[in-house]
Amino acid sequence: MNVGMLLSRVRVEEKLLLEAFRRRGVEVTLVDDRELVFDLQNGPAWRRFDVIIERCINHSRALYSLELLNSWGVPTVNTSEVANVCGNKFSTTRALIAHNVPTPRTMVAYTPESALNAIEEIGYPAVLKPAVGSWGRLISKVNDREAAEAVLEHKTILGSYHHSIFYIQEYVDKPQRDIRTFVVGDDVVCGIYRTSEHWITNTARGGRASNCPITPEIEALSRAAARAVGGGVVAIDLLERRTGELLVNEVNYTMEFRNSIDTTGCDIPGRVVDYVLQVGRAQG
Repeated sequence: MNVGMLLSRVRVEEKLLLEAFRRRGVEVTLVDDRELVFDLQNGPAWRRFDVIIERCINHSRALYSLELLNSWGVPTVNTSEVANVCGNKFSTTRALIAHNVPTPRTMVAYTPESALNAIEEIGYPAVLKPAVGSWGRLISKVNDREAAEAVLEHKTILGSYHHSIFYIQEYVDKPQRDIRTFVVGDDVVCGIYRTSEHWITNTARGGRASNCPITPEIEALSRAAARAVGGGVVAIDLLERRTGELLVNEVNYTMEFRNSIDTTGCDIPGRVVDYVLQVGRAQG
């Protein structure tokens, strides 16, 4: 099988995936997006690949590459549709709501004035996020009107694409942790708690990972969220209310997992590789 890996650089996750491919006797062609040039009239050259696994760091590069590859009939993990939905928090929220997956109350506004009205309707504290972004960056929790006005002014003055749409979410008072589950195909393979004294619990921001048992409720909700965005290989971020109710916060399509293998005892790269090979065989 001719497998390609589209990547930005070989990080720990990519090394683990390459080792898992090697153990299965599969050679992988690395496609570095920093050197990549697509000839839009030369799609057939890419059909030599039975499947390509996408591991770009840059969302725009992933999105453009996957759209081209899929248009040329090249199977990818994940698909351009999944990347498009998961790469934008607005699109993810819309998909979750459309599939009746519980998610925090969310509003979208286009001006500072309407955004302030939305924040006050949701109630303080509220969370402002860029629609496109990762690793918990540029997220703000506003506790009162003065804080809201200051953050909205900063976003307006910054004036970039990331700040031109106001994505506003209710603050979920979680028990100093959230849950991340890993879904491969239709299987919820494992999960972790991400615990922190800070309200942002991402491991990239210092959150501590520990094993989270996959209960029937967590499994059902994770599967529903994965299906809502189009399936494939995704990580689901779940929030717990103090009442115990679970909500799906975000879905990640190029997931990191280095801190979750030993924590859960699950061979995540092996499960991902088996799924990629399955996709390649199905299209062959």
